[in-house]
Amino acid sequence: MNPIRKTLESDQIKISYLEWNSPKTFENTQPLLLLHGLADHALVWNNLGNFLADHYHIVAPDMRGHGNSSKPNQGYSFSEVIRDLEALMQHLNWSNAHILGHSWTGKLLPIWAKQNPKFFRSMILVDPIFITKMPSIFKLTLPIVYRKLDCLKGMGPFSSYEEAEELARQLSQYQGWSDLQQQIFQDGIEQKPDQKWGSKFTIPARNQIFSEVMKVAGLTTKIKIPTLFIQPEKGVNRMDWQLKPYQKYLTHLKIQQVPGNHWPFLVQPENFNQIVAEFLQQVSSDQNSRIN
Repeated sequence: MNPIRKTLESDQIKISYLEWNSPKTFENTQPLLLLHGLADHALVWNNLGNFLADHYHIVAPDMRGHGNSSKPNQGYSFSEVIRDLEALMQHLNWSNAHILGHSWTGKLLPIWAKQNPKFFRSMILVDPIFITKMPSIFKLTLPIVYRKLDCLKGMGPFSSYEEAEELARQLSQYQGWSDLQQQIFQDGIEQKPDQKWGSKFTIPARNQIFSEVMKVAGLTTKIKIPTLFIQPEKGVNRMDWQLKPYQKYLTHLKIQQVPGNHWPFLVQPENFNQIVAEFLQQVSSDQNSRIN
């Protein structure tokens, strides 16, 4: 099943999103919101969306500053991004949803869940980054970080599309260069007014998101929402000490290791999809048991 591209527009922001499932079946399916990581866009969830579309009403937005959504010069705090997502859920007539976040949005979800737990049926954190507040001195290293992270190497500028694609083929998220990976790359790049090529993800968004990630702690109080932490074997959360904040504050936490790197849903989608499906099915079963 191919998702449909739709748009939510307000006076403040335009949010472009993909939606799976037939409207005829929405009443019989649970809502599932899929949030991409830094410099990605909604299409990265195509495999998972297609895998789960028969059982869930699935929506994946391009986060502000990414993809086909608005790219303001300001406005990338967690609170502003959360307002976007709550407006989207209201637009969809969702009172709550299963919500999955990867990388940067994997840190955003516990912050959102602490503020407004009513929006969550469950929470899935896919290899989240920097869950703790970072020391201010870390800011001095950001120029190096920007050059080293695979998700940011594709920002450009590039003198030609061919140059951009040559680099993309070497990045971790495009390991294997499948048809879907190629489409994700193509949909995330554009020719700029100066005729050079670069990511649709913007520098103001990059800088402000990193600043926000550094200065805000992701976990500070107990959260009782059923949570799955997906830990790729070659991801950024490989050490036991990195998992301690999640184990301390998430009282209904399951940690599941999966093959692949920071983007397991792109490089090892079969394993990833099955693990997500099993978790969602178990959460739904547990919730139905409590109701009955």
